[in-house]
Amino acid sequence: MIGRRRFLALSAAALAAPGHAATRHDWQGTALGAQAQLVLSGATDAQARHVFARVVSELAQVEAQFSLYRDSALTRLNRDARLSHPAPEIQNLFALAGQVHQATGGVFDPSIQPLWLATATGGDQTTARAAIGWTRVGISPEDIKLTQGMALTFNGIAQGHAADRIAALMRAEGFGNVLINMGEVQALGSHPDGGPWRAQIAGPMGDALADLDLTDRALATSSPLGTRIGLGTAHILHPKGLPPRWQTVSISAPLAAVADALSTAACLMERPAIDAALAVFSGARLEHLS
Repeated sequence: MIGRRRFLALSAAALAAPGHAATRHDWQGTALGAQAQLVLSGATDAQARHVFARVVSELAQVEAQFSLYRDSALTRLNRDARLSHPAPEIQNLFALAGQVHQATGGVFDPSIQPLWLATATGGDQTTARAAIGWTRVGISPEDIKLTQGMALTFNGIAQGHAADRIAALMRAEGFGNVLINMGEVQALGSHPDGGPWRAQIAGPMGDALADLDLTDRALATSSPLGTRIGLGTAHILHPKGLPPRWQTVSISAPLAAVADALSTAACLMERPAIDAALAVFSGARLEHLS
């Protein structure tokens, strides 16, 4: 799940429509290895500078917890097989990952990391597959423990989590009409012209597949063959080694982390199983499947 590319084109054109009093401020950066963007409406220049500084700080905290590309709580857990006194945000995301794991019949499994590495580097996949098993992760408020050979990746859910944390920050700052793209998207409120935010779902080759409106809703899109690893293998891997079932899956939900995790797993699932998993999470729905 490392480096999972999303194919989501956002249109924020004419954010402040002619004659509309709202002003637009844009921020761009990175979040967990993906390009990130925030479009803020109705703020003064001083307010925008304050909010964007808080966004950078919040994303630094997310990186410090879940990044696989720098020293983080997650890389220390993978290295030491134990993380003492995990922060509440870490505990909450582990709990959500467990809920998605159960809802998808084990297809969503953050312990896939050893198999991903073996596939990418030509390592022993049989040994790596034997190390997979989310239910073997020991989780308590005191610590998180891994068994020998295990390693975790949250790249199938952490970018959605980042979008949700920025959304919470925007609400706390009093901004209700914001477009947040942290690799996964949260659309708060509406476009300042009074209509919904617009999004376009595109396939691995950039071809437009669908357009949809977003209001107070998150959207995640996954495409297994958008990135290949090793000898051309799809980068979204099934814990049991089964091939992807779909080329592109888009799921929306109130929480971006839920949409992110479900879209990752759905690429590997039969349609009835997808529908059953969606039913577990209030407001989650399938937007595109091909």
